Amino acid sequence: MASASGSPVRVRFCPSPTGNPHVGLVRTALFNWAFARHHQGTLVFRIEDTDAARDSEESYEQLLDSMRWLGFDWDEGPEIGGPHAPYRQSQRMDLYKDVAAKLLDAGHAYHCYCSQEELDTRREAARAAGKPSGYDGHCRDLSAEQVEQYQAEGREPIVRFRMPDETITFTDLVRGELTFTPENVPDYGIVRANGAPLYTLVNPVDDALMEITHVLRGEDLLSSTPRQIALYKALTELGIAQRVPQFGHLPYVMGEGNKKLSKRDPQSSLNLYRERGFLPEGLLNYLSLLGWSLSADQDIFTMDQMVAAFDIADVNPNPARFDLKKCEAINGDHIRLLDAKDFTERCRPWLKAPFAPWAPEDFDETKWQAIAPHAQTRLKVLSEITDNVDFLFLPEPVFDEASWTKAMKEGSDALLRTAREQLDAADWANPESLKGAVLAAGEAHGLKLGKAQAPVRVAVTGRTVGLPLFESLEILGKEKTLARIDAALAKLAA
Repeated sequence: MASASGSPVRVRFCPSPTGNPHVGLVRTALFNWAFARHHQGTLVFRIEDTDAARDSEESYEQLLDSMRWLGFDWDEGPEIGGPHAPYRQSQRMDLYKDVAAKLLDAGHAYHCYCSQEELDTRREAARAAGKPSGYDGHCRDLSAEQVEQYQAEGREPIVRFRMPDETITFTDLVRGELTFTPENVPDYGIVRANGAPLYTLVNPVDDALMEITHVLRGEDLLSSTPRQIALYKALTELGIAQRVPQFGHLPYVMGEGNKKLSKRDPQSSLNLYRERGFLPEGLLNYLSLLGWSLSADQDIFTMDQMVAAFDIADVNPNPARFDLKKCEAINGDHIRLLDAKDFTERCRPWLKAPFAPWAPEDFDETKWQAIAPHAQTRLKVLSEITDNVDFLFLPEPVFDEASWTKAMKEGSDALLRTAREQLDAADWANPESLKGAVLAAGEAHGLKLGKAQAPVRVAVTGRTVGLPLFESLEILGKEKTLARIDAALAKLAA
């Protein structure tokens, strides 16, 4: 695919370095990345850091780290450079100042001397009269005398873009044809009174200078699109832009209560998913389903499969709800797709401090390698590995008192004594023999296997649920297993 003018696809991902990256931002990055890769185009990674009060170097570094963790590669941008460098807006201020001056000279922009109080008063009056409450064009055609008077009063003007008095229609790549009438798109500010350029100027200027062909961004920015289209046309007339890019506005990601997922919502933080042990490929697979699908009957796929199939026209314009349980389930499926060695290595961070409750010297690599295949079939997120294997590396199990109460019913002591006798005589090189031992103990007390194994599991692991019991007992070993059953019997007696 090429742009409307036939140029190769060039898209951009341009976050602001404010706070932790959030999943809505990641979904936008993913769709831009997949679109660029599908069309063998160029992905420009640009940093919009003109808001000194909110942007930070720490957040900038976190953005880069998050992009690398997610596996996104970019063709132009930080750490790579490119023909349109620099790629941080804070380093491009002279460019914006120059463009603003050219817009003023050509009559596409003008100085506005209205105070905030005057603007508020006129907006309230417009609302009361049932009229649009946007800027009313008060300073559009000031005389030289009026300008001189405002300057004599010490007023510092902002720069406003002069919107054309015409209807703006464009075809959104996601939503189809959209039309905006002039009364709903008033003149707007592009430079503050202190000379600092606003997002409304720098974003289209960078798109123009970086020759962006397609702008894929969130639905929340849709209302600003007609303003930007008018600015692109002015920039084209001035020879600064080559084209007006094509737009596609991605659907909202909704959170609890069907409200738009905000970056302030705890479940929106990318760091949360990293810390819980989501795989990048699992998280991205799920986020891709928030507005798009590979096919009606396939939810699990690789990023290569997504790239091969991705078409922006297939994106659903309706809001998509973030479902944490489905996200976890899809991540669990991706955990099971890992090869055994990859799985054992990806779990490593959660087998060490500060996550692991055991002493480093108590960790046993042989036992870890033996238990890992059983754990891989059960986990939804990698951080669950710690609680699932701690019984192997702790001197004694940490009892969950609720689990203890649930499992140790009346008669559990007698069952455990019989189970101990049967296990002592079992073949510890064969999990089936261990299963037979517990089954025999249960039958001796009129219990089926499920009821019989519950006290054994809690006595040995401290929990009512966990990895396959008999494989776990084999890996823990006969001596430790029998000692823990003895300890449980002592606890029951006490």
